[in-house]
Amino acid sequence: MIYEVIVDISNGEVDRVFDYSSDKEFPVGCRVKVPFGNRVLEGFVFNTKETSKVKTKEIIERLDDFVAISPEMLSLAKELNKNNNLRIVDILRLCIPSKLRGGKVKELKRGFITLCMPAEEGVKLIRKNAQTQLELINKLKSGGEYESVLNSQFNPSSVKALIEKGIAKREYIKIARTPHKGMVGKSKEITLTAQQKNAVDTIMNNDGVFLLHGVTGSGKTEVYMAVISEIIKQGKTAIMLVPEISLTPQMLSVFRERFGNRVGLMHSALSDGERFDEWLRLLKGEAVIALGARSAIFAPLQNVGAIIIDEEHDTSYISESNPRYFTEDIAKYRTKYNNCKLILGSATPSLGTYQKAKDKEYTLITLNKRVNHREMPDMEIIDMRQEVRAGNNNIFSRKLLLELEHTIKSGNQVMLFINRRGFSSFVRCRQCGYIPVCQSCDISLTYHKDDNQLKCHYCGQQYYMLTECPKCHSAHLAKGRIGTERVVEEVQKLFPEVKVLRMDFDTTSSKDSYAEILSAFGRKEAQVLVGTQMIVKGHDFKDVTLVGVLDADLSLYFSDFRSNENTYQIITQVAGRAGREKKAGKVVIQTYNPHHYVFRFAKNYDYLGFFDKESNIRETTKFPPYSKIVRILIRSKDEEKALIAARKCYNLMRELKPEQKEIFRVKAMRAPLKKLRSEYRFQVVVWIEKDGDNEALKKLYEIAAKISEKNVVTFVEINPTQMT
Repeated sequence: MIYEVIVDISNGEVDRVFDYSSDKEFPVGCRVKVPFGNRVLEGFVFNTKETSKVKTKEIIERLDDFVAISPEMLSLAKELNKNNNLRIVDILRLCIPSKLRGGKVKELKRGFITLCMPAEEGVKLIRKNAQTQLELINKLKSGGEYESVLNSQFNPSSVKALIEKGIAKREYIKIARTPHKGMVGKSKEITLTAQQKNAVDTIMNNDGVFLLHGVTGSGKTEVYMAVISEIIKQGKTAIMLVPEISLTPQMLSVFRERFGNRVGLMHSALSDGERFDEWLRLLKGEAVIALGARSAIFAPLQNVGAIIIDEEHDTSYISESNPRYFTEDIAKYRTKYNNCKLILGSATPSLGTYQKAKDKEYTLITLNKRVNHREMPDMEIIDMRQEVRAGNNNIFSRKLLLELEHTIKSGNQVMLFINRRGFSSFVRCRQCGYIPVCQSCDISLTYHKDDNQLKCHYCGQQYYMLTECPKCHSAHLAKGRIGTERVVEEVQKLFPEVKVLRMDFDTTSSKDSYAEILSAFGRKEAQVLVGTQMIVKGHDFKDVTLVGVLDADLSLYFSDFRSNENTYQIITQVAGRAGREKKAGKVVIQTYNPHHYVFRFAKNYDYLGFFDKESNIRETTKFPPYSKIVRILIRSKDEEKALIAARKCYNLMRELKPEQKEIFRVKAMRAPLKKLRSEYRFQVVVWIEKDGDNEALKKLYEIAAKISEKNVVTFVEINPTQMT
């Protein structure tokens, strides 16, 4: 038999099948060891055939006693290779635990010792003076014990002697490395509201893609679980995705309470052993629900009945490292393959998703009421320019300070959010809030300290750095930003008796830190939680009555066409953390640009008004979803080679433009981060019409591949979330 094998090397030149032969039977999808040149490498059996046109070598051995890659995942790899220009081997690697490669992780098994005969008979075979062996037999009379335990209590040679004499036997028992063992929610009776029941019925009685548009606190999670419960009754499996690893433990406790051991957890913060064991449980059908962040979309489940993407608008569902992919695209492929349901849930859907719902491409389901019948928390917008003029240079406005004091005295809890992310820095007038924007793109300009210029990360236009505000002529131009540590310091200075927790990248580096911080806050071990976007979504704390947002307009001025959309989503999501149960909630938003339409719509929780306004702007400026933006990023340790490749790419794109009518704009420039990890970076940005076919995209991939050479790396990104 001839076996077509994908060798486990991430290189475009060898990302194809190689023929191998064997008299043994190897199922398609299994991992094997094969000779490759003068090396021995791992690979994946991709297909079989009767004959080969080339001289073949023999497969050395099969690596696992299970088939690692299902036919569905093999088919997915072919699809992404064809349409998204991704290497087959890179996709296959996403489908298995990384440490499975190279045999760095295996099932954990421990020796278990039991008697082979009645204890009385065993004693007869032991010398009278072999006291330890006699004690050991007496210990095993009441049942077996792990060998490691016996070795610690008795002499290991005595355990070995009993086995050699046939009195005892050793069996190897698999030990499950279960993540977050103690995390199980408390059981409570749930009666679905009329809106929730209608949502479940609509999903179960129809096929296709559903947008579940529900305000924060409307009970979307209960809808998800009700659907999954019905799916499992049908003998099918389900995938439940959440955007942040920090959300996974909290969601896990809720799901374990409902579904027990049938839930398998998949995310990058697990230990290597935990990831392998959970993956294997899903592969073998011991768990039928895959719960996790983005990577869980590749869960090795078969007969999938439902895929749910909670907070579908979140940019964490987009992979920005190799291989680059959109989680929703993978979900749609699996939905089609399994003929299952895809549910996209959000209080603030992305513009593209909501537009598809309006166009009837997706089925729209609305939950516009909180399950506890509480009104959405009252939101107050604070003009920080007025605070500065009044002589308040504190990071907290006078209003937020009053609310902080009142909330702390009443024994309730506070969440303080600082909207900080990204590499770039913008310039803002502290007097009037003016932010310079690109005249061509209407995107905020980014300040580059090294050459003291303002630059547009989309068209490359450069501007002189301001010396004063062109609007009010103030010289007070701010380029800095505050961070979580500063916020914690200020709170502790003002309220020394109050315990404050901080949740950001630095405080969540260890494996269980997410769960530990959130659990501590949930147990009211602290009254104030300060954090970045990790605290925005999904968390449910009944005693949080105040949410404060510092520098709320910060994300308005990232060099990203989605900046207005991201800001609206963040404010709405974080506001939804307040007043989730019986206590009323209050939200204080601090901004230097209080009249921006984002805050007007957010204050009234008016998503439809925001959608209409933002869609109109995007359509006018030809930004997604009314076009596709393709960035070709060129990197090399040799600056001259990178520059030559970028020029070649730009010229080829310009030549392609008249031929491909859907291409309407091409720009070339240095990447915003000129040098990263010792590599020089350039970019070519191409705009494609919204309704253009895939032909233009294929041509762009071909050009990107053409300019790749030794020591020059190219990456193609579609609608990149950050132009860095």
